[in-house]
Amino acid sequence: MAKAPLILIAAGGTGGHMFPAQALAEALLARGWRVKLSTDARGARYAGGFPEAVRIETVSAATFARGGLMDKIKVPFKLATGILGAALGMVFDRPKAVVGFGGYPSIPALGAAWLLRVPRMIHEQNGVLGRVNHLFARRVNVLACGTWPTEGADGLDAQFTGNPVRAAVLERAGAGYIAPGDYPMDLLVIGGSQGARILSDVVPDAISALPDDIKRNLTVAHQAREEDMERVIAAYEAGNVRAEIAPFFADIPRRLSECQLVISRAGASSVADISVIGRPSILVPYAAAAANHQAANARMLGAVDAAVVFPESQFTVPALADSLHSILANPNAAAQMAQAALGAGRADATERLTELVEALARKDRP
Repeated sequence: MAKAPLILIAAGGTGGHMFPAQALAEALLARGWRVKLSTDARGARYAGGFPEAVRIETVSAATFARGGLMDKIKVPFKLATGILGAALGMVFDRPKAVVGFGGYPSIPALGAAWLLRVPRMIHEQNGVLGRVNHLFARRVNVLACGTWPTEGADGLDAQFTGNPVRAAVLERAGAGYIAPGDYPMDLLVIGGSQGARILSDVVPDAISALPDDIKRNLTVAHQAREEDMERVIAAYEAGNVRAEIAPFFADIPRRLSECQLVISRAGASSVADISVIGRPSILVPYAAAAANHQAANARMLGAVDAAVVFPESQFTVPALADSLHSILANPNAAAQMAQAALGAGRADATERLTELVEALARKDRP
């Protein structure tokens, strides 16, 4: 019996790279493709969520961004070994296409695909091409973008697919929005997987400064680091604000769908979740993010007036309090922000990405 045609996915070890790769793998399997994941030993440890049918191939990879002088000297040799190993694998089991999601562990598979002229594409999650994706952007057939616009994509065959989101988010895509009013309201504060100190520094005092007629209706869910929790709790109590503070919320999709407003960092997955569900937001991009990519991510919602975007240098208690008041005291404006966010989202990102991959694979050309 003939084997099903193969798609090779190459991704690094971070969730930002691995989650969309996993979503694509699941969709391709459902459509009858065989799928392999090419990553390094570190990345393989983060691949536990992939379906069992996905074969994981570990390749040699390295980056100049880590280790001492000797580690950096070894980088070219490790990458060359990885590319050679990936190429040999493709000779014996040639994929119809190779899809890279960024991160240095994707270099061997993409490098081998370029050498062997296997059809290839990359998916960039952020609003700025990452280092590896920038390296290969002109050496692939298609560039799929999770955030639009994407800096570095000018002059390339770039297509806006959006970023695949979790099933729990899709279940709430376009959930009806209840605009702010004189009734109970929820405000969600999230800062990535470990919270964000600047949000803990500014948000409680800004909410506490709101007029009592707004504050009495508010319940805040605030994700804070363990080391910040005591002072965050104290700040909300001092401001007479009802608040639930925790280092992690397991039900972010539900909370997003039920809130009137979200205050968040601007990671690619957070922006995707906010837009797919369709909620007004105040975004504070992480200033130290590589190539300032969170500012580029936030631009997707800020440009259509779906979000108020604060650079960290301008994120102060008075400025935030003014923005909170302008949104929570103006239900029509908040509803327009929610609708604009929904219009910027791509709930069908996984399907769009899968169709691009299949179209490339069926051409089976360089």
